Amino acid sequence: MTRPTLVLVPGLRGEVADHWQTRLAASRPDVRTVRPLGRTEPSLHARVSLLEQVVAQARGPVVLVAHSAGCLVVAHWAIWYRGSAVAGAVLATPPTLATELPPEYPSIRQLRTHGWLPIPRLPLPFPSIVAASENDPLANPVRLRSLARAWGSRVHELGPVGHLNPASGFGEWPGALPLVDELLAEARQPALASA
Repeated sequence: MTRPTLVLVPGLRGEVADHWQTRLAASRPDVRTVRPLGRTEPSLHARVSLLEQVVAQARGPVVLVAHSAGCLVVAHWAIWYRGSAVAGAVLATPPTLATELPPEYPSIRQLRTHGWLPIPRLPLPFPSIVAASENDPLANPVRLRSLARAWGSRVHELGPVGHLNPASGFGEWPGALPLVDELLAEARQPALASA
């Protein structure tokens, strides 16, 4: 398998220089980022369309690396996704949208109006890892594990890392690339078994 393009799928934030996804994009030539639309543009449809464009333009295999609401974008996009370009997805700290988010985010009602809810509970058509924080203020741990099971995702426990964002003390997240490598190793195993 040729080295994949990493496609970063941001959540509801805009451009944040200290975010681990922004730093990862700046550090590697094999990264493409779905343009962040920010919290004032809560359209799920716009984000799904942008993800489709980035994946379609990538050459060769793709690994999705999503954070926060970007994980939900991936889950919604996967309903319509058909093809073999995606080798896997790392889904870091997805919110469960079980309760209202902090005031700087859209309300649950706004998110529902813009198509975010209900969160798809179908198996993803590619291998995936949910990177879960034990103290994420945006995710109910029981609901998060239920979502991961529904998506067919393996759960990787991060420990107490909050929402894995600059507000939680994370500019760098060196754990992203090892999870990408794990997905790629899993993708290679079936190919080796059939050889």
